[in-house]
Amino acid sequence: MIYAIGDIHGQAAALDRALALIETDGGPDAPVVFLGDYTDRGPDSRGVLDRLIDGRDAGRPWRFVMGNHDRMFLRFVTDGAQNDDRIKSGLSWMNRRLGGTTTLASYGLRSREGAAFLHTNNGGRETLSSYDIDGRRLGPQELVIAAREAVPEAHIQFLATLDLWVADGPLLFVHAGLRPGIPIERQDPDDLLWIRQGWLEDTRDHGPLVVHGHTALDHPRHYGNRVNLDGGAGYGNPLVPVVFEGRESWTLTPRGRVPLRPD
Repeated sequence: MIYAIGDIHGQAAALDRALALIETDGGPDAPVVFLGDYTDRGPDSRGVLDRLIDGRDAGRPWRFVMGNHDRMFLRFVTDGAQNDDRIKSGLSWMNRRLGGTTTLASYGLRSREGAAFLHTNNGGRETLSSYDIDGRRLGPQELVIAAREAVPEAHIQFLATLDLWVADGPLLFVHAGLRPGIPIERQDPDDLLWIRQGWLEDTRDHGPLVVHGHTALDHPRHYGNRVNLDGGAGYGNPLVPVVFEGRESWTLTPRGRVPLRPD
């Protein structure tokens, strides 16, 4: 038996409720796999990382997969990178649609006026020009320095050491999905973090049942060859944990288990 939680996106209170449901069903030492996107959009990315790190350090049998938002946050704090080549719109991580501003706010870097951007001719890539903090406009490098000072080293190390995938018996846990027909050891990390096209529409048997998130739905859904656990918590939906026994699965609710069966 193993439990899984999809994209959290800074929703610390929702994480607490999901963990309470898991503990009620499986006890305090229940094994859990977290599918990434711990940060961005929601109000308390810092609180989410604190809870996950505290659980790990307390010896909980928890395993953690990296999400694309986690990598964007890590790259911004460590390298000042604002963009990812897999974002075809060219949006900066600091754009509200991606949620970097709420993540920085959870570390005390709150803005009243928000970000100002430049748009380059390189495919329309959006680049931060300045950011307001407490009435003071910071340039991009100044903001990166402020972020490095605000984000605890333990958080940076946690993000830097996340797994790209976790295998457990008949299950394979990954953030976004995989490139069909390619062994997991040869997968492009960018696909594991970002893939949609060529993955979501593929109906073939991948061997293990693939459990993933990344593509937001209104509720976890079972497709037969894969299970998508991103129930849209980043957009205000409940965070719904799922328990697996072999390839069978159930969502957890305050009323108990509800079968999660293939469509």
